[in-house]
Amino acid sequence: MQVLKLTDLDLRGKRVFIRADFNVPQNDDGSIADDTRIRATVPGIRAARDAGAAVMVASHLGRPTEGECRPEDSLAPMAARLSELLGCPVPLKKDWTGGVEVKPGEVVMLENCRCNKGEKKDDDALARKLAALCDIYANDAFGAAHRAEATTHAMAKYAPIACAGPLMAAEIDALTRSLRDPARPLVAIVAGSKVSTKLTILEALAGKVDQLVVGGGILNTFLLASGAHIGKSLAEPGLVGAANKVMAAIFAKGGSVPLPTDVVTAKTFSKDAVAECKPAREVTPDDMILDIGPHSTEVIESIIAKAGTVVWNGPIGVFEFDQFGEGTRRVAEAIADSKAYSIAGGGDTLAAISKYGVADRISYMSTGGGAFLEFLEGKTLPAIAVLEERARK
Repeated sequence: MQVLKLTDLDLRGKRVFIRADFNVPQNDDGSIADDTRIRATVPGIRAARDAGAAVMVASHLGRPTEGECRPEDSLAPMAARLSELLGCPVPLKKDWTGGVEVKPGEVVMLENCRCNKGEKKDDDALARKLAALCDIYANDAFGAAHRAEATTHAMAKYAPIACAGPLMAAEIDALTRSLRDPARPLVAIVAGSKVSTKLTILEALAGKVDQLVVGGGILNTFLLASGAHIGKSLAEPGLVGAANKVMAAIFAKGGSVPLPTDVVTAKTFSKDAVAECKPAREVTPDDMILDIGPHSTEVIESIIAKAGTVVWNGPIGVFEFDQFGEGTRRVAEAIADSKAYSIAGGGDTLAAISKYGVADRISYMSTGGGAFLEFLEGKTLPAIAVLEERARK
């Protein structure tokens, strides 16, 4: 993928509009619960400021009603955190679509862009108006790259120059490396509560990967497809056929989809539930499978050790409860210890990586959720496609 990069441009004296992704988790009091996405965008913002640009930072937050901006919709907490990270004032600008006062070397935050009428509909008129605010438009919001909205897509068509910020460029490079021309064997680890939410991803990956590891509730559906008993575990019986098709596609290429021979079960789903490790064939009708057992984990560790590339999305078990987190911990450490190029994405995956302290040994951690998954599917992401188009002109 060829896109123009912000880091390749002369920014001195230029008005630079950076579309960031500050749609971060918040606590009940509105404070920021996790600032990972903010910190990931700081290098691009700082570089533009230090290069003498007048920097405007825009982002969405949640799903506000267009034309309104309630206190809970405000980016004020994000502006305050960005100010701390940059070490300079970052004032929050409201009603900014008609013009923004910002001088070279300064940074301002623009209030929630989804409060503007026409943002969600990718409105051309709004996009032209916003494009007139800047000399350079830089999209550094990979987490919103799958959305065709005014500030992620249409605005890039009309800005004098449209480019990728450092984070967006890094995401494109990492994902392209892992899926378009990967070092083999390519191993994908896909987990989650339901097959239905990731069926298209599983189907797409079946044609690309050498080994597929499934976990979480998805694993239970695959176990059901294999004829195993899963007790009262979360599963989707209606998608057994789809699971069989995915496995058949992998098997046809000489790959494997390792299913556990031992599992960790409980009678209830709670942080106080008593964990019991048992052979998979001994799961009883009142059991819930909440993790894989040690022997099954060894099989996955062996697959990871031989991998050339590992793509990881989703924890193996209910890692939030320590008694059901061993499978996820060991897989995380196996990926960290591997010589393979590794890329991980998705909120729960990044939370697990943080919990087990292996972040510095994962090759690349994607800040995207939906965008990461859609890239894995092979879908065209509108925000990236328009940057590619502008780079060709």
